[in-house]
Amino acid sequence: MINSFLTDIYGRMLPGWPINANGTDEGMNGPTDMSEYSRGLITIDNSGQSWDYGNIDRINFFLDQLEKVTVLSDEEKKQFKGQALFWRSWDYWGKVFSTGGVPMILHFQDVTDVNSLFVTRNSTSECVTQIIKDLDEAISYLPDTWTGNDYGRIDKGCAMALKGRILLQYASPLLNPSNDVKRWETAYSANKAAVEFLKSVGKGLYDGKFEDIWYNEKNKEVVMVNQYYYPDHALDQKNIRPEPLTKDAANANQATLSLLLAFPKIDGSKLELDENRLATDDAYNEDFMTDFYMNRDPRFYATIFCPGTYYPASDVLINGMKYWNTWKTVVDGNSEIGYKYVTMVMNQLGVGVGGSSSGYFQLKGVDRSLTKSTVYNAQTDWIEIRFAEVLMNYGECANEIGKSDEALQVLFDIRKRAGIEVGTGSYGIKATTKQDIQKAYIDERLIEFAYEGKRWADLRRWKRFDILNSLKYRSGLNAVIRNESMIENFDWTKDMYDAETRKLFRFEYVECLDGDKQYKFNLDLNHWFYPVAKNVIDRNSKIEQNVEWGGTFDPLK
Repeated sequence: MINSFLTDIYGRMLPGWPINANGTDEGMNGPTDMSEYSRGLITIDNSGQSWDYGNIDRINFFLDQLEKVTVLSDEEKKQFKGQALFWRSWDYWGKVFSTGGVPMILHFQDVTDVNSLFVTRNSTSECVTQIIKDLDEAISYLPDTWTGNDYGRIDKGCAMALKGRILLQYASPLLNPSNDVKRWETAYSANKAAVEFLKSVGKGLYDGKFEDIWYNEKNKEVVMVNQYYYPDHALDQKNIRPEPLTKDAANANQATLSLLLAFPKIDGSKLELDENRLATDDAYNEDFMTDFYMNRDPRFYATIFCPGTYYPASDVLINGMKYWNTWKTVVDGNSEIGYKYVTMVMNQLGVGVGGSSSGYFQLKGVDRSLTKSTVYNAQTDWIEIRFAEVLMNYGECANEIGKSDEALQVLFDIRKRAGIEVGTGSYGIKATTKQDIQKAYIDERLIEFAYEGKRWADLRRWKRFDILNSLKYRSGLNAVIRNESMIENFDWTKDMYDAETRKLFRFEYVECLDGDKQYKFNLDLNHWFYPVAKNVIDRNSKIEQNVEWGGTFDPLK
């Protein structure tokens, strides 16, 4: 029964596959589906955080009761306590990272003593001290690894990795605007220790193809995982599949131009786009399309489904052929008025697909055994912490304290595993200065962790919303059929990786995929912490609002 109570905490708190590219430079959902926050329309009402303490309450009850238990050995108690302390740290850091310091409740509360429930916010530094204290205690109690049916529980390496992640974020500009180097040194030591420990228990960068990290379960890269299995704990993937291949929802997490161009070529060099030449120089257009589809970073093909290629699913549409997508020109009289997104199967042009805008879909982690009728039955495990993240956290910290050789070696290792050519020994990484290496990490994290729910937190902690604002609109590339009559005798066993097939198409740059230019990135650069929700302050007058939102609480203290 004790174990079941703890397992229920896991069930409530384990993170799953995120679908949140929509607010970043990773992607979008449907046209005009853009948050008010991204558009700079932020208020306490639409951005306020309510601080749900339900899980903290359960964890504190569990920890308090554990002290009274007589049916467990001391070792069993420690293992239970270590897991619970991890989850308390997890929950509290989520709150602190959003708003700054929160009330640190460390014991089960007596709801009959009403006055005791009205508490003040602890400072951010006090919260961080307690969170790290909990994690250090957890690390001392947890086993090195779990095996058998216990695989997936929180172990020592997972707790060390979370500690490193938290200290990295605490050292970053969001919470460390004065760039206190001691914080970076502390974060460096924690992440280096996590890397070394994980290696000692057999963890490391996955040796096989990048895409197989999500299909070869329990591989060496997995540090923290939510295991999905049918039927008891299946994954719903309806949202990220193209509309013809799903039901109830579709077309979320479509890649926009910023992500499409982020992935380098196989030699590590950047893929550059000249929008004017694309529109006016047919030879350039043809060459760019070849550069776009051919000889890219292998992570590109593992992450994004592109128009003119076959979607990897078990659906069979017409005469055994699989799903294509592209665009055709829409003509009003003798004038072109835009492009219609269509599906292509065999020698037919399908109907226009409503709600789609980019046409480039998430491939990372897609369960390829699904069909339209089984989109709720996916079984791809969600890896919340990969060894690659711990390694890159360590490398970023190394750069901040002047250890550029260590920082660069991490980037080389990441790109080597990805399959990028070594070239002169740097895998296309040209950075040498601290500032350039920092930018290389910003760029590489976008590529490595695309669709893994880390981009928004990264942009916030770096205080780099200007990266989104500089994009202005969510732009795209349409692969447009040059002449529909040219495909009447098309060999549908071909795809865009075939040179003759690519000649049937041209790329058209689309400045604003939303179709309405009031939908653009315009994030407020004066608000970095979320406000406390009004209902929280209304319930407890001792709670101060953040200074950014007219209050007196300073999240930086």
